[in-house]
Amino acid sequence: MAHHTLKSDYSHLVDRLNRFPQGVPPSEALYKILAMLFSEREAGLVALLPIKPFTAEQASRAWKLDLVETQKVLDTLAGRAILVDVEQEGRSVYTLPPPMAGFFEFSMMRLRGDLDQHVLGELFYQYCNVEDDFIKALFTHGETQLGRVYVHEPVLSSDNALHVLDYERASEVIRTATHRGIGVCYCRHKMEHVDRACDAPMDICMTFNGSAESLTKHGFARPVDVAEGLDLLQQAYEHNLVQFGENVRQGVNFICNCCGCCCEAMIAARRFGLLHPVHTTNFLPQVALADCTGCGKCVSACPVEAMTLVSANDPHHPNRKQAKVDEELCLGCGVCARTCAQHGITLRSRPQRVITPLNSAHRVVVMAVERGKLQNLIFDNQVLASHRALAAVLGVILKLPPIKQAMASRQMRSRYLEALIGRMKV
Repeated sequence: MAHHTLKSDYSHLVDRLNRFPQGVPPSEALYKILAMLFSEREAGLVALLPIKPFTAEQASRAWKLDLVETQKVLDTLAGRAILVDVEQEGRSVYTLPPPMAGFFEFSMMRLRGDLDQHVLGELFYQYCNVEDDFIKALFTHGETQLGRVYVHEPVLSSDNALHVLDYERASEVIRTATHRGIGVCYCRHKMEHVDRACDAPMDICMTFNGSAESLTKHGFARPVDVAEGLDLLQQAYEHNLVQFGENVRQGVNFICNCCGCCCEAMIAARRFGLLHPVHTTNFLPQVALADCTGCGKCVSACPVEAMTLVSANDPHHPNRKQAKVDEELCLGCGVCARTCAQHGITLRSRPQRVITPLNSAHRVVVMAVERGKLQNLIFDNQVLASHRALAAVLGVILKLPPIKQAMASRQMRSRYLEALIGRMKV
């Protein structure tokens, strides 16, 4: 196959994908996935694209193709949800999303006949669920992660509600988005092809804003209004699904409604829980031991196995059990509180609030700082020899302990970058 060639276009594409903070460790399964999603020519062209959003004119210069041919290729790639295209000031602006959350998921978000989704689903399962490298790199490298959990709003008390900000509510994301799209759940669709899917709803994967604009335009998601979006959120609540969305406060691009058995984020949270692969809510469940009957419903509902049954140490009832939460593993989603028939589980605030990046630009920069890839964002047009050289120099500088420690400080990662990016047009 092509990947056995030392400098194949697929190898160049892998190199390009690995310049982004969320990379793709090479493997046999990865190259087979890329060969299904890209022709070899497309792989070579996409490998030359910048990381930051770009126009057709910029792609034309990078590819050394005339504008008409460039536009044709860009439209073809956007039509297959490889690129995300949005309208800005009357012209199309394109972005190559990372594989996840990005074009991996998009390829399974609708039923399609232009590629073999059964084979693709099996390859995704191999790469994401059998092999460790990709998911471990995606969810455990660095302190700032791709996604965060939203609290299960129906279980909030009136006191809780006072402490929940708008960006922490999935319902508010639905209400305020410029575009809303619904597609097939990538995770359960993938699991369906390896006979491991559960019976949770499939047509419930939510995209918003720029991603929804592009995906609905090309038929990978269907547009919905606020009312239907809220109805689907309620359906997710009723099936004890966890809302896992983009780790930003503004311009959220996706919210997945996750089950514990199929979804990548919940599986990662179970496998690598102590490494904190998913940003939690600002709440923790609290069990009222006097009300707990030890029925175990909360244990069954917890998607990350943070809730267990332990001895109640009751001398009059030696076999009595009670629920106990492992706060190190708990996501604070609140699903356990919903399932408690005795209303014996309430939510309390975490001792320290979880920091959420301002927007996608803020999150990507912070992730790049933490993962030693900031040079790739600053000098992202690596078609130019000067940018490749400067990126290499900056990469070395960032690995020096004093610089790395200074740039990775909490103040640099939060207030300074937030203020800087807040002044930029993103």
